[in-house]
Amino acid sequence: MADQPRVDDAGESPLAELELILESDPLIDEVGFIHPTQLASLSEEGVDAPPGPKNLRFWSRDRKLGISTEVLLPLYKEAKGAFFDAARNYKMRCGSRGDGGGDGGIGSDVMKHSKALLLVSSDFGTAWNSRKLVASKKESFSMYMDELRLSELILSHSPKCEQAWSHRRWVIKRIAGQTSSLLEIVMKESELVEQIAERLKMNYRAWNHRCWLVSYMTREQVLDELKKSKTWAGLHVADSSSFNYRRRLMTRILEDLCCKDGVASHDCSFEVYQLWKDELDWDEILINRYIGREALWLYRRFLSLCWIRHFTTHADSTSWNSDYIAEQTMETSFFLDKELDLVGSCLVVQDARFDDFQAQALYSTTYILWLAKQMSKPLEFELRQKLTARNMNNLLSEFCPNSSFLCGFSAEDTEVT
Repeated sequence: MADQPRVDDAGESPLAELELILESDPLIDEVGFIHPTQLASLSEEGVDAPPGPKNLRFWSRDRKLGISTEVLLPLYKEAKGAFFDAARNYKMRCGSRGDGGGDGGIGSDVMKHSKALLLVSSDFGTAWNSRKLVASKKESFSMYMDELRLSELILSHSPKCEQAWSHRRWVIKRIAGQTSSLLEIVMKESELVEQIAERLKMNYRAWNHRCWLVSYMTREQVLDELKKSKTWAGLHVADSSSFNYRRRLMTRILEDLCCKDGVASHDCSFEVYQLWKDELDWDEILINRYIGREALWLYRRFLSLCWIRHFTTHADSTSWNSDYIAEQTMETSFFLDKELDLVGSCLVVQDARFDDFQAQALYSTTYILWLAKQMSKPLEFELRQKLTARNMNNLLSEFCPNSSFLCGFSAEDTEVT
């Protein structure tokens, strides 16, 4: 048996009161839990508030909802009991009538009570699954949009709720083939993630959702997202999630321009080639501006690895003209010189009192040693020669003394075989 509803002096239960508020204003877009004393202050601020006792459990105005922390436990217990009763009746009704029968309005009870329950317990997986069940049987576009609004409301107070983000992905998959406004919905999703990321830093779940959205974007949208996210990433260099998002965008561009009929092609267009150069230059600017930020070096590993794999393997390609192949060969040597210039400048610890300079030297050392392992033998040999010519081996050994790459390097390695 479910717990008996807790009622106030007027005989109204917290659940009934909350559901009435949600029904009267379905466009509420933010919810928060407030201490009773703060709730009383908010109630007194209303210029049109009638005299008499104030509602010290809920506050709603301008599409914002406040719930007293004092009522959370009884509200949760009542909402949980009402939800399980409705869900049990719904399954019994649907099972007895078969797939072709209606639910007699019980489905709306499931949606109503689960909404109240999720507002106070956002990770209640059974409630999310019940909403999926009801929505999938209805197959109503307006109901799916209601699901997006509900999950956004829950994310306003629980921005790291994995269940809410997963529910949004489920909804988008369901409507992907039903609406012509999918691209608009995807862009609004991307904007939502940026808004939430601005309020709460290091939100991996939000950025993971944004990375997932890339598969639904057009090429034009991907390029636009790459431009728009550049400013945000440049101002939040410690947040590796934003650079993971740019990594996903760059990978999608590479896939679109380098694949034909599902088969990878090494003949990438000059457009993506130039895009990679610009991104490497931008990352270098950030590395020199923000000392000791590991996210920038990890992102550079991705950029450099893609550059090596896709832009240094065209010597035998017949689709490039000879002038471009010659230019590319020069660019390969130029790429190594630029990376060594960057690493060399970062190896100089300007002030040993600050850990950031030490971290910068360590990250640069591990980066160039890692890069060498990703190269073909001819490029690795060229890198070894350049390190020796610049007298950088001793500096690298200082920050990474056990490196097999440095320990195994001898004079014979400089001989041309």
